[in-house]
Amino acid sequence: MDVITIIAYIGGIAMVFGYLPQAIHTMRTRNTDGIAMTTFLLMGVGSLAFAIQGGYACFNGDTSFMGIFVTNVITTISSVIISAIKIHNDFFKKKK
Repeated sequence: MDVITIIAYIGGIAMVFGYLPQAIHTMRTRNTDGIAMTTFLLMGVGSLAFAIQGGYACFNGDTSFMGIFVTNVITTISSVIISAIKIHNDFFKKKK
Protein backbone atom coordinates (compact mmCIF):
# COMPACT_ATOMS: atom_id res chain seq x y z
CA MET A 1 0.00 0.00 0.00
CA ASP A 2 1.46 3.34 -1.04
CA VAL A 3 1.37 6.65 0.85
CA ILE A 4 -1.40 8.15 -1.32
CA THR A 5 -3.68 5.18 -0.63
CA ILE A 6 -3.06 5.52 3.10
CA ILE A 7 -3.85 9.24 2.91
CA ALA A 8 -7.05 8.43 1.00
CA TYR A 9 -8.15 5.96 3.70
CA ILE A 10 -7.41 8.51 6.43
CA GLY A 11 -9.46 11.12 4.53
CA GLY A 12 -12.34 8.70 4.04
CA ILE A 13 -12.42 7.68 7.68
CA ALA A 14 -12.27 11.33 8.78
CA MET A 15 -15.17 12.25 6.48
CA VAL A 16 -17.37 9.42 7.69
CA PHE A 17 -16.62 10.07 11.36
CA GLY A 18 -17.20 13.77 10.77
CA TYR A 19 -20.68 13.32 9.31
CA LEU A 20 -21.98 10.25 11.10
CA PRO A 21 -22.00 11.62 14.67
CA GLN A 22 -23.90 14.72 13.51
CA ALA A 23 -26.44 12.58 11.64
CA ILE A 24 -26.93 10.25 14.63
CA HIS A 25 -27.22 13.21 17.04
CA THR A 26 -29.73 14.96 14.76
CA MET A 27 -31.83 11.81 14.36
CA ARG A 28 -31.91 11.23 18.13
CA THR A 29 -32.58 14.79 19.28
CA ARG A 30 -34.32 16.26 16.20
CA ASN A 31 -32.52 19.47 17.16
CA THR A 32 -31.30 21.37 14.09
CA ASP A 33 -31.13 24.91 15.49
CA GLY A 34 -27.36 25.25 15.07
CA ILE A 35 -27.15 23.69 11.61
CA ALA A 36 -26.53 25.89 8.56
CA MET A 37 -28.84 24.57 5.83
CA THR A 38 -26.78 25.98 2.95
CA THR A 39 -23.65 24.27 4.24
CA PHE A 40 -25.26 20.85 4.52
CA LEU A 41 -26.94 21.14 1.13
CA LEU A 42 -23.69 22.12 -0.59
CA MET A 43 -21.69 19.44 1.21
CA GLY A 44 -24.38 16.91 0.30
CA VAL A 45 -24.20 17.90 -3.37
CA GLY A 46 -20.40 17.63 -3.24
CA SER A 47 -20.59 14.20 -1.63
CA LEU A 48 -23.14 13.06 -4.21
CA ALA A 49 -20.91 14.26 -7.06
CA PHE A 50 -17.91 12.37 -5.65
CA ALA A 51 -20.06 9.27 -5.08
CA ILE A 52 -21.14 9.39 -8.72
CA GLN A 53 -17.53 9.84 -9.83
CA GLY A 54 -16.34 6.94 -7.67
CA GLY A 55 -19.23 4.71 -8.71
CA TYR A 56 -18.63 5.46 -12.39
CA ALA A 57 -14.92 4.70 -12.08
CA CYS A 58 -15.58 1.45 -10.19
CA PHE A 59 -18.24 0.42 -12.73
CA ASN A 60 -15.63 0.92 -15.45
CA GLY A 61 -13.11 -1.32 -13.70
CA ASP A 62 -11.03 1.14 -11.68
CA THR A 63 -11.48 -0.26 -8.19
CA SER A 64 -9.05 2.31 -6.75
CA PHE A 65 -12.07 4.63 -6.49
CA MET A 66 -14.02 2.24 -4.24
CA GLY A 67 -13.02 4.20 -1.12
CA ILE A 68 -14.22 7.46 -2.67
CA PHE A 69 -17.48 5.80 -3.64
CA VAL A 70 -18.24 4.23 -0.24
CA THR A 71 -17.16 7.28 1.77
CA ASN A 72 -19.29 9.63 -0.27
CA VAL A 73 -22.34 7.39 -0.31
CA ILE A 74 -22.25 7.42 3.50
CA THR A 75 -21.72 11.18 3.70
CA THR A 76 -24.44 11.82 1.10
CA ILE A 77 -26.94 9.76 3.09
CA SER A 78 -25.92 11.59 6.29
CA SER A 79 -26.37 14.96 4.58
CA VAL A 80 -29.78 13.97 3.23
CA ILE A 81 -30.95 12.84 6.69
CA ILE A 82 -29.72 16.00 8.40
CA SER A 83 -31.10 18.27 5.67
CA ALA A 84 -34.49 16.53 5.69
CA ILE A 85 -34.83 16.91 9.46
CA LYS A 86 -33.70 20.55 9.20
CA ILE A 87 -36.25 21.30 6.44
CA HIS A 88 -38.98 19.55 8.45
CA ASN A 89 -38.13 21.48 11.61
CA ASP A 90 -37.91 24.83 9.83
CA PHE A 91 -41.22 24.25 8.01
CA PHE A 92 -43.14 23.38 11.17
CA LYS A 93 -41.56 26.23 13.17
CA LYS A 94 -42.92 28.70 10.62
CA LYS A 95 -46.42 27.17 10.91
CA LYS A 96 -46.61 27.80 14.67
